[in-house]
Amino acid sequence: MTNNDIFKKLRVALMLRDDDIVDILKLADFKMSKSELSAFFREEDHPNYMECGDQVLRNFLNGLVLHLRGTKENPTRPGDVLSKKAIKSVERKTPSFKAQQRKKMDSTITNVKYKNKKKS
Repeated sequence: MTNNDIFKKLRVALMLRDDDIVDILKLADFKMSKSELSAFFREEDHPNYMECGDQVLRNFLNGLVLHLRGTKENPTRPGDVLSKKAIKSVERKTPSFKAQQRKKMDSTITNVKYKNKKKS
């Protein structure tokens, strides 16, 4: 298993976006752009694929510890951080498709009775 595979699996398991990963790397005093980061998540045969080095993965893991546990001066519980992440992913910023369609419906229209109903 390569460092890229580990990085991908952690990203999916913790539901991290590129912005989150960049912020986590900043916690470990390691600066990386989103475009550099996306090279790690590409397929191996892609021309812009880049091998994730030990230093990048090490700094990500150190930053992840700070992100989840906090510092000695300001400790946090990992469960609280992860539960906030799960709540954010469940909340929708826009209403669902069905709710949008209900708003568009004209409520003044009544049901119509058809004259030529089949008699059974």
